[in-house]
Amino acid sequence: MSSFSTPAPQSKLLNGRFWRNFLPLPATSQLALGDRAPDFTLTEVATRQPYQLSQHWGERPVVLAFTRIFTERHYCPLCFPHLVALNDATEKFTAAGAQLVLITSTDLAQSQIVRTELNLQAPLLSDPFCQAFNQYGTGQALGAPLSAQFVLDKYGRIRFWHYFSFLAYNAEPAKLLYALATLPNR
Repeated sequence: MSSFSTPAPQSKLLNGRFWRNFLPLPATSQLALGDRAPDFTLTEVATRQPYQLSQHWGERPVVLAFTRIFTERHYCPLCFPHLVALNDATEKFTAAGAQLVLITSTDLAQSQIVRTELNLQAPLLSDPFCQAFNQYGTGQALGAPLSAQFVLDKYGRIRFWHYFSFLAYNAEPAKLLYALATLPNR
């Protein structure tokens, strides 16, 4: 008689990313308004192709929305409505001449489910190792990086930012659209 045990299935919530982002760390960005935004290349979920932020530089403004999703079934209750509102405003960002880019820390398979279930219109980038989140200093707590939003002018310079706080969770689409409308040298 052989004795063996089947390994317990790994929780989709309590994964390596969860433990790397467990301890609360506030936003600690050293970025200043007017700085060139850190460039990154992440996988775009719909196409599964590399998506480089700097492809828009010299072309049009970009709104970066780092969103807090734990897994494809566990959304941050403060960030989920914001993600839906951003999706609903996608055409307004396009009409303002900007590209909305959503970034999540879920892996590619989880991100694809999120994209499909929410019918996300803007590019959704998967950053499971939180490299871009860390470049932008978003902070982290309880298993996921914190949300943040940035408006970049067409030259890739940071013109507006909003980091998560319990007083103001996210910059609403109207605020981001206002920041776009007031960009110098759009």
